[in-house]
Amino acid sequence: MKIMDIDILQEKISHGEDSSRQFKVDVKNSESLASEMAAFANSEGGTLYIGVADDGSTPGLISKDVGRINQLISNAASQLVRSPLTVQTENVVLENGRIVIVLTVPKGFDKPYFDKNGVIWLKCGADKRRVNSKEELRRLFQLTAQFHADELPTKAGIDKLDKLRFRDFLRDMYKVEYPESDEDLTRLLQNMNLATDTGVLNLAGVLLFAERPEWIKPQFVVKAIRYPGNAIHVSDYVDTEDFSGPLRKVFDDTLAFVMRNLHKIQAGRGVNAPGLPEIPEAVFEELLVNALVHRDYLVSAPIRLFIFDNRIEIVSPGHLPNNLTVEKIKTGNSNIRNPILVSYVAKGMLPYHGLGSGITRALHEWPEINFTDDRDGCLFKAIVHRKEVDGKVLPTVSGKTSGKTSGKILEAILQNNSITIPELSILIGITERSIERNLQKLQKEGTLKRIGPAKGGHWQVS
Repeated sequence: MKIMDIDILQEKISHGEDSSRQFKVDVKNSESLASEMAAFANSEGGTLYIGVADDGSTPGLISKDVGRINQLISNAASQLVRSPLTVQTENVVLENGRIVIVLTVPKGFDKPYFDKNGVIWLKCGADKRRVNSKEELRRLFQLTAQFHADELPTKAGIDKLDKLRFRDFLRDMYKVEYPESDEDLTRLLQNMNLATDTGVLNLAGVLLFAERPEWIKPQFVVKAIRYPGNAIHVSDYVDTEDFSGPLRKVFDDTLAFVMRNLHKIQAGRGVNAPGLPEIPEAVFEELLVNALVHRDYLVSAPIRLFIFDNRIEIVSPGHLPNNLTVEKIKTGNSNIRNPILVSYVAKGMLPYHGLGSGITRALHEWPEINFTDDRDGCLFKAIVHRKEVDGKVLPTVSGKTSGKTSGKILEAILQNNSITIPELSILIGITERSIERNLQKLQKEGTLKRIGPAKGGHWQVS
């Protein structure tokens, strides 16, 4: 550990108290100290500066107090916290000869940590608070991989199973027949980690194979909406739909909603060929699988899908788990939040190409994707930017967001610089003569230039 001098100490103290830094003038109660240690260990770790007042002044400690407090620290860490903690202390000597004890508590690897009375403490800003709800306790166990939301019991019995869907899965994946008796069916579901010991479906069983999951868990759906322009409107929208049902159906229906709201481009194909989507379908396959499988199912909220003129946003409940960051997931790192769901997706329930590969594959197909990990709002957002040139969003060929023919022509050329006049005429819906006049005007203005001959050449937008 780097030795701390007075200047470094004063610099750290100058930042004030927060969730990783706390000041104490003195410590006299080992149980109170143990609760502070447990709170740090259950959070991200932190440092306790003993001999420092709340206002940042440093009255320090005399030598006799230092010995007493170090003994309290040792007792609290080893005997009053469960599991025992390994902490570090450093004595920093002030100019007046007094001492500040710098007590460092690492982030715990055996969470949750309890105090002597069995209370679990968490940091809350510069203070601490008790864990006082089942949801918080579940989340804490979830963070340490001791508990997963997809194994939670539901109130649904095996009678809520979609028998045809489950039968087909058994035949296709395991080459076995659907059990004839309820007892055999229950035992099979338990062995497949889809039902609890009490015989009810767990959350994974409901999401994957229940006939109407939304009747059992109405909050776990996808709400999609297409807005005009680039902002959310209170009542003005172009297209909206809620998607429910088993996970595969939710995926298929949501993907179809996205694709029908994307522009289609010819991309050098014949005028009678179906256009290609402006953004590859594989991008949304990966992002939707990621949202459905890795969202936090302890948060009672739907996945939200917003389509704007310049971007598509997929908002998943729950921030990135544990120590994952946006930078880490972009390089292929992952953390399994719902292992049962992941195991069944890997069996072909959804398009799947390997753990941790979804984000990197999406970025490979379409680099213009940003990710936001909102820990305060407890959500994760993927923002797919639609095609832009020089920072300006392209107008749509359909005319819904572009008011001028020249703008539509430029968009089509930017998407396919070899496009012909007959193709432009069909695509935009005006005569070839009108296309020619607009091309001449754009060339005269210097906006457009023809490179090469009429046949075999291409257009260049300035």
